[in-house]
Amino acid sequence: MELGLNAVWVMLGAILVIFMQGGFIMLESGSTRMKNAGHVAGKTIFTFGLCSLVFWAVGYALIFGSQAGGLQPLIGWGDYFAFDLMNAAEGDDVPPTVFFIFQLAFAAVSLTIAWGGFAERAKLSAYLIFSIVFTAIIYPVIAHWIWGSGWLADEGKQDFAGSTVVHLTGAMAALAATILLKPRLGKFNKDGTVNDIPGHNQVFTTLGVLILWVGWFGFNGASTITVGDGFFGFVAMNTQLAAAAGAVAALLVAWMFSGKPDIPTMLNGALAGLVAITASCAFVEPWAAVVIGLLGGVLVYASMKFFDKMGIDDPIYALSVHGTVGVWGTISNGFFATPELAEEIVGVGRAGLFYGGGWHQLGVQVLGVVVSGAFAFIASYIVLAIIKAVIGLRVTEEQEIVGLDLSEHGVYGYPEQMKNAASGTETTVAG
Repeated sequence: MELGLNAVWVMLGAILVIFMQGGFIMLESGSTRMKNAGHVAGKTIFTFGLCSLVFWAVGYALIFGSQAGGLQPLIGWGDYFAFDLMNAAEGDDVPPTVFFIFQLAFAAVSLTIAWGGFAERAKLSAYLIFSIVFTAIIYPVIAHWIWGSGWLADEGKQDFAGSTVVHLTGAMAALAATILLKPRLGKFNKDGTVNDIPGHNQVFTTLGVLILWVGWFGFNGASTITVGDGFFGFVAMNTQLAAAAGAVAALLVAWMFSGKPDIPTMLNGALAGLVAITASCAFVEPWAAVVIGLLGGVLVYASMKFFDKMGIDDPIYALSVHGTVGVWGTISNGFFATPELAEEIVGVGRAGLFYGGGWHQLGVQVLGVVVSGAFAFIASYIVLAIIKAVIGLRVTEEQEIVGLDLSEHGVYGYPEQMKNAASGTETTVAG
């Protein structure tokens, strides 16, 4: 009975996390220009399919496989092609097949985050090759270290639902991509000043954020795996409070410094609150969740301005939302984790600095961020540099000006509007 209830709960969580891909489609297509909207949406489905096959073949095995022997602290081994996942073993909280789908959904989200650094200028072939390597090697290594009985797990690294494993890993891949691809045409002037390149549909972006917000209850809540004591409700409450605080804080900060209550900043603030609480949702009290989300909303605004000043073109703000705030979310455990939650209920690591745990847990959290971020960035940079040298990463200037919908796929995502724009005519749509 309990196994069945757990299975239903985790499967529901997996469905919610998979539906987050729909949120990313709306967010990314709305945040980019009309001439690239079909490409941005379509490659998400393509890479999700490719990620699923690669994760089934090798990714899951390298995270959770138990046959690595002396290499177990570094990598998993076994269960390739899900050979041993058909039947639940004694003591399992959830059927292995359900757990596989849940973990696959997380890997796909991390890969989708990485695409923020590729947006509006990368070849589809680069997406194909990088999807395979990221899902087969880069993501599994970090996931194993923290979630798959690896060396950081042995150190007591706290990352309940993936501020590091999912978000920081994807963001570091995005950073490597945007450095190698260089900025979009027209993003920066010769003197370094920034030209805003607004997305084509703010309503799409807003709906995408709301879908992601709802999906996050599967992301964080179902990471409890079990339903018996209802602890998932506590996790969900912390998730909601942090997201709310992040949205409000980001809008107020933007209003204060720019003079306008900027909607895209507010949307990124909501996502920042969600990313920030992902590591700590099971370890901290509700008041701390509000503080963590609020600081995430402030940090995302500062980070967005910082990367613009550094000349780094991040169209979806993946580096700020998932990278900068992913670091903060992970480290926050080192301050706010309570002894009851960390040591008795969740059973991972120790209490944070503010609860008498000393500096140990903060040190573990910082170590995890540094090594995981460095590995994800270096590995991604090497892979992408090889792709760039062999087949190229970026489309030509002419293709970028025309748009990836037409140059990569032969048809616009908005054919009537784009044809009218190209011919210089105007169309009034009756409403």
